[in-house]
Parts: sequence; structure tokens; C-alpha cells
Amino acid sequence: MAEALHEWARSLPDLHSQGWKRLVRGVNDRRAAGRHPTLATVDAQGMPQARTVVLRAADPQAGILRVYTDRHAPKVAEVGAHPHAALHIWDKDAHLQLRILAGVAVRTGEPVADLWQRIPEHARCNYGTLPGPARPIDEGLAYQRVPNFDDFAVLELTVESMELLHLGYQHRRARFHRSDDWAGQWLAP
Repeated sequence: MAEALHEWARSLPDLHSQGWKRLVRGVNDRRAAGRHPTLATVDAQGMPQARTVVLRAADPQAGILRVYTDRHAPKVAEVGAHPHAALHIWDKDAHLQLRILAGVAVRTGEPVADLWQRIPEHARCNYGTLPGPARPIDEGLAYQRVPNFDDFAVLELTVESMELLHLGYQHRRARFHRSDDWAGQWLAP
């Protein structure tokens, strides 16, 4: 691989910018690697739980990401008890791994009504499963999908740190923290 292929990996500001570019692309492009990150939380037994989610919003200036979910999904209770999560994305085209640590707030009701209105009618049925998500059922299709605004929840992730690992011709790793205004620090890969 030519070193010039990913020139952006050579500087901390460009690498940080590239991470956010990948997140924003994930919101807007169904085929982008950032579209379906892995979200990891901790359950009531202290065990890690990881699942694929759909990234719905990425605001680089505010350092905020959003994921939609059913308010009865186990991840909602998990972040309610431990309001932190990790996101992981592997972008094979960019040879770039993103690891994000974030504080999480659960938003429901009137504060997210405008987001609910933007969800296409056919997609609203993802928020209102009977019985609720992850509940036992007798057979594979013994559930109903009934759109219900009261079951719609938004996980708002406030990014606290972002670690980027570029596996190019020469590997580079850096960590960026909100607390130092995203200045960045190179790390050994």
C-alpha cells in the first residue's frame, strides 16, 4: 500500500477529522462502515454486552452521536444503570479502526417527537415490539410489531474520547479527549 494513500493519517488534526468524517458518512450512506457500529454496554451482572446499531446522527462540533432504539431494549436499562458505552467501527476501505467512549443519556417523549416524525411509517414498527425486545417467545415469529411512539427512545452519546488506529503502510494510533479540546496524543500501535 502506498504511503500517500491515506495522507490524513500523518497528522493528529487530520486523523481526528477523518474519524468524524467516517461517522458523518455513516449517518448519510447506508453502505458506509460507520452506518452500523457495535455498541457495547455493561449489564446488571457486570458482563459486557455488544450489539450492532444504526448510527442516526453525528455532530462533530458538539461531539454527539445518536442511536434509536425501543425503550424496552436491554441496552436502555443497561445505560440507565451505567450511563456509559463504547462504540466500535472497522472501516476496511480506510484501514481505520474507531473506538469511542461516551456518556449516554436516554431521551424519550416530547424531546424526541420531532425525530419520530422523520421516521418513515414503515420503519416505525421497530419501536413497539410485543412482547418487548429480548423477551422469551415460544417460536421464532411469535411477536408483533406495532409502531408506538411511547416505545421510541434515543440514545444520545456524548463522546468523551476517540481512539483511532490506522493500519496503513506504517501503523499509527492516536487518542483524542474532549477534556483537552481534542488535541490528540500519538500512541504506540
